[in-house]
Amino acid sequence: MAEHPNAQVIRALYGASGGPDTVAALFHEDAVWHLPGRQPMSGDHVGREAVLQAMRYFGGVRLEVHDIVANGDHVVALLHATGERNSKRYDAREVDVFHVRDGKIAEFWSFSEDTRLTDEFWS
Repeated sequence: MAEHPNAQVIRALYGASGGPDTVAALFHEDAVWHLPGRQPMSGDHVGREAVLQAMRYFGGVRLEVHDIVANGDHVVALLHATGERNSKRYDAREVDVFHVRDGKIAEFWSFSEDTRLTDEFWS
């Protein structure tokens, strides 16, 4: 069975090798990224440019996709994230939930299995 088109959008996001323009094209202009926690980037990032700027902040973390499930409106990505920053190590399972509209990401939420670890790593 062929993969749902919305899942393909999210696979393109995680596998993007075409640079910033390739990634930008996957988002609606009014996209919103919701980040929980108490670290400097927590909160809502509203608009494509704000989302892309926040994504650059998180550069250096490696994401291994375990699974992506999708339907006509939503996509859920199960991830394993690892990284090193300022002598700190990060190793956690994460879940990203996406709302896809017209083949582009309109809104998404990121969750870590350990919000405290995430806050410490990025603070």
